[in-house]
Amino acid sequence: MSGLPPVTLRSARDADCAMIAAIYAHHVRAGSASFELDAPNAAEIERRFQEVALLRLPYLVATRGDDDVVGYAYAAPYRPRPAYRYTVEDSVYVRADCAGQGIGRSLLDELVARCERWGARQMIAVIGDSANAASIGVHAASGFVHLGTLRDVGWKFGRWLDVVLMQRALGPGAREQPAEDRT
Repeated sequence: MSGLPPVTLRSARDADCAMIAAIYAHHVRAGSASFELDAPNAAEIERRFQEVALLRLPYLVATRGDDDVVGYAYAAPYRPRPAYRYTVEDSVYVRADCAGQGIGRSLLDELVARCERWGARQMIAVIGDSANAASIGVHAASGFVHLGTLRDVGWKFGRWLDVVLMQRALGPGAREQPAEDRT
């Protein structure tokens, strides 16, 4: 978009949590990408941010101008059991007035790169609502493949919602064992 300052990606900080909470709150209240029914406050978002930070997984923000957060993305463990330790799940949200500007794609591509450096081998996208063409498209453009659809597993806004599962190998993926597990 001409006339707008460029978007910069950086690691998120505690001070970003209020803006992240505001972006997410809109998606919780108005959209079906998140299956949360009540938007968490900034303190809860900061608690969640700290959980990701403790694992040294990437948590990114996209900013424009003077640290105006216009989107965010992070990776979290896919499941808690130890055998899943090389698999992460991504989350990407863009401020509603900035949708369609390539911010989500930039965040996702950087998140993939940082997760590869972290040592993750697979990334899973759990996309709320099979009608969420924007998220499905961004993930497909970033190399994710469609695995399947869980039909009618969420109830929000008086209707049943699907979940779309997509996956992308990171780094060598499953072609070789992780370094720490080689014998």
